[in-house]
Amino acid sequence: MNQRPSFDDGVQLCLARDARYPKEAYPLIRDALDHAQKLVAARDKRRGVGHLDGPEILEGFRDLALTQFGPLARIVLETWGLHATIDVGHIVFNLIEADVFSKSDRDQLADFDNVFDFTEAFDAPYRPLPAAAERDPVR
Repeated sequence: MNQRPSFDDGVQLCLARDARYPKEAYPLIRDALDHAQKLVAARDKRRGVGHLDGPEILEGFRDLALTQFGPLARIVLETWGLHATIDVGHIVFNLIEADVFSKSDRDQLADFDNVFDFTEAFDAPYRPLPAAAERDPVR
């Protein structure tokens, strides 16, 4: 029986193969996958916890990053080389290649390409709302 490597061993393998992302980024992606499974299970009780597609993983990633890092989320992510949704996909697929995560035959890296804009996703929730007079110029 083929046993999967531990998460830490898998990350070390990923880092040896692809130095674009630091080791600190990998636990966030693992936690985002877990978070995404909880979000999907809560939204669709019949579906339960199971395989997620790229946009579902990214939904969990965005929600978790905003929760953990608040208004600094984009800055923290960028220090780890995460500038766009495709970067999350690269880490997910690095973990797949290291046999830490699994994938279906339908999963592909393109599922993570340009799903949302990082600036909009991580900055917009913290922008001040316009004053009432600016929102409704008719008096």
